[in-house]
Amino acid sequence: MGRLSRAELQEHNRARVLEAARSEFTERGFPGAKVDAIAERAGLTRGAVYSNFPGKRALYFAVLADLAERVPEPAHPQPGRTAPEALGALARAWVAELPLQGAGAGERLGSARLGRHLMAEVLSEEAVRQPFAQLMKLNAVLLGLALEELRPSGAPPARMVRRAEAVLTTLNGASQLADAAPGFVDPFNVVSACERLAGLGLEDTWPPPHLPYIPQARPAGEPWSPPPATDAVRGEPARLDGDGVVAVLGLHRLEAVEEAVRAAPPGAEVTAVLVTGEPAELLPLARLTVAGLCGCLRRAFPPSAWPRLQVVYDASGALARAAGVPAVSDATEAAVRVEAGRIVARADGRGACHAAAAAPGAAGPPGAARPVSPVRGS
Repeated sequence: MGRLSRAELQEHNRARVLEAARSEFTERGFPGAKVDAIAERAGLTRGAVYSNFPGKRALYFAVLADLAERVPEPAHPQPGRTAPEALGALARAWVAELPLQGAGAGERLGSARLGRHLMAEVLSEEAVRQPFAQLMKLNAVLLGLALEELRPSGAPPARMVRRAEAVLTTLNGASQLADAAPGFVDPFNVVSACERLAGLGLEDTWPPPHLPYIPQARPAGEPWSPPPATDAVRGEPARLDGDGVVAVLGLHRLEAVEEAVRAAPPGAEVTAVLVTGEPAELLPLARLTVAGLCGCLRRAFPPSAWPRLQVVYDASGALARAAGVPAVSDATEAAVRVEAGRIVARADGRGACHAAAAAPGAAGPPGAARPVSPVRGS
């Protein structure tokens, strides 16, 4: 075997650190784990650990994110054909990972010990809590869009993001109680409750934005040459070469992506590019949060109902630069409209997602936000 390149060696060491950290966090929990012990387990120096991860919490988030993204897909998924059926399947996939009594409980208890201190770390600082809140907003949009695709034939379009929020509240609450009060959570009750939430009566409309600070999209004519990326929703290469809207969003502005979805023309691809000023710590948190939902969503919803929204993590900023955004932060909101391999319009600042999505395309009049959720066909 030849000598590893610098990049290959760094990736090899990173994998060793993650494996060692997983063992350390599982055995000692997050508070009791030591970076020196992780380095010793990995056969590396403390400096080598810090060259890959800025701190213990960043390493903890990365370990949990890797586990969430590696949950195997079922060989024979049985997605729901209606919203209640899909939510029931989603809840069953979710509670299957909880530390409940029964077959496989030993393995789940080990995983639960590993993730038991996640919420404490989220709550420990506003710098983590605010991005997490926006990531939950993004999850609600993803689940709501999937539910909208399963509306009964002939039913009028209706936004279902608030119902998705209720489902996520139920599921995340079950996760917390499964750890804090063993034996309290009844998985059958959780599944039944989620099925019934599909019919929950909530006032849930999407009026066009009437905000004085919405910018005007600027015409553009630059080539669009994005680097390869992975869509976290589908777990496959992102489709970035078609017509659509690319929204570059910091982790404080993620809910703005719904403005792009609602204003984009039918058939346009909408991609949320997630960026942050702290990619080493906060992008693993983003990966963990989105993977927790989307792994279950792919099992529970038929592919035709998967949300028409891609999510891409941009740790290096390469995709943001391709969209003309050279510097990013957690407050970033910028968006471009892409047609025929060129950027035809761009907008920056609060309201940019709506402005770029609703901008005049090269082949027609401007799009317009709809009073309630559009549900695009398959």
